[in-house]
Amino acid sequence: MTRQAVAPERPGAPSRAPALGRAALAAVVLLCGLTMFAGFLNKDRCTGPWFDQWGRSAPDYERRNKADVCYSDIQHLWIGRDIDRHVFPYVSGGIDSRGVLVGGVVEYPVLTGLLIWAGAILAENDGAFLLFSALLMAPFGLATAWLLGRLSRWRALVWALGPPLVLYAFHNWDLPVVLCAVAAVHVVHRGWGRRRWGFAARAEVASVLLGLGFAFKIYPAFFVLPLCLYVLTGGPGGRWLPAGARYDVMGAVRVALTAVVTVVLVNLPFAVAGFNGWLASFTFQGLRRVDITTNSVWFWSMRPFVEDATMQAVVGVLSPATVLASFALACGLGWRRYLREGTYPWVAVSAAMLCGFLLLHKVHSPQYTLWLVPMFVLLRVNWAWVAAYFAADVAMGIGIFRWFYAIQFGQPSGIYDGLAAQAVVIGVWGRAALLVALFVVFLKSEVTFADRLPARRPESPASRAP
Repeated sequence: MTRQAVAPERPGAPSRAPALGRAALAAVVLLCGLTMFAGFLNKDRCTGPWFDQWGRSAPDYERRNKADVCYSDIQHLWIGRDIDRHVFPYVSGGIDSRGVLVGGVVEYPVLTGLLIWAGAILAENDGAFLLFSALLMAPFGLATAWLLGRLSRWRALVWALGPPLVLYAFHNWDLPVVLCAVAAVHVVHRGWGRRRWGFAARAEVASVLLGLGFAFKIYPAFFVLPLCLYVLTGGPGGRWLPAGARYDVMGAVRVALTAVVTVVLVNLPFAVAGFNGWLASFTFQGLRRVDITTNSVWFWSMRPFVEDATMQAVVGVLSPATVLASFALACGLGWRRYLREGTYPWVAVSAAMLCGFLLLHKVHSPQYTLWLVPMFVLLRVNWAWVAAYFAADVAMGIGIFRWFYAIQFGQPSGIYDGLAAQAVVIGVWGRAALLVALFVVFLKSEVTFADRLPARRPESPASRAP
């Protein structure tokens, strides 16, 4: 009896370790729940102890949310978007000549607007709104931990125990969109449930999830392009290409169309019921100014040297142009890797595209870090990169609100006056430098999971020919 030779795995290849058992997965999810509970307690420090006639926490809400670093967009937007009046979003609203949203419109895509409305149904003050919103979103965070555990085993603790989950789980409405992105990766590489889905079905379901992600917070739609390229090249090792074909053009087209149809079907009812209100959410983001609240490199690099009007005009052109250029660069470098290795690295390219967006978009809100954390789980990057990014992010997440407090309430706020302004500078430029480096690091990284697709596609008569 002869023993078949087995080629050793190349360095950085996906782990072949067994999946986590139910008890271990439950432990990951439980730890994630405890971390999110700590995050809720942190934000809840800003609520109460009593509420004024508008349901706003008192006393000294504006002072406390910055001085105590417990600010959240959820609590803050209770007033000013008709959320406190329980107005159904988009249908009857719009944007006025001053750029102010009215009539229940919120500045987010429609599924997030529905989530906001649902969290406010039973609320009569901003504290209750924060609580109900947290209860609605917590399952999305727990499900993300479960999927990451199934994919990448104990590395999922980066999500479940990371500082970003404490700082931002309930800062804004980002947990659902993160779940959409992670679920898309899971479906492509692990399927769903016990059904043995084929490669094409997996890719198309993942495209649906990315389209739903667009309807929450836009960014998962970026990943449709690398997914299309992954399908175009036949998936892992090209083994899912049609017989005799070099590329699966129709498969890639189906994936793209599936995402487009999903986005249209989700948005169409709102566009029909109230076109002006639906359009206003996108118009608002387009009109948003680059200022001290956006935390982007554009503001920090141009503010000392360029007049405000010029800066707004220049950034309005440069930001989208450079974002698109970063997407093209990521996809192109991914193609070069495909030519070397035989598999298009769609997860790595998606992560690089996300880095490009976070770096070059005119707005870099603190909670966007939640979008990036799963990429530290799904891709095998050195732990030093993770620690460095978390350190810069903590400096930003804490420093920005202490700095806002100093500015708003007449405290010394110069770069030499205290740690707050220094922490913001470290956060802005530290994150920027790390995003540039991670753009490259991600593109070179292997995934931390193994595919669970059939061993090979069915042979055609042509492939069996000598």
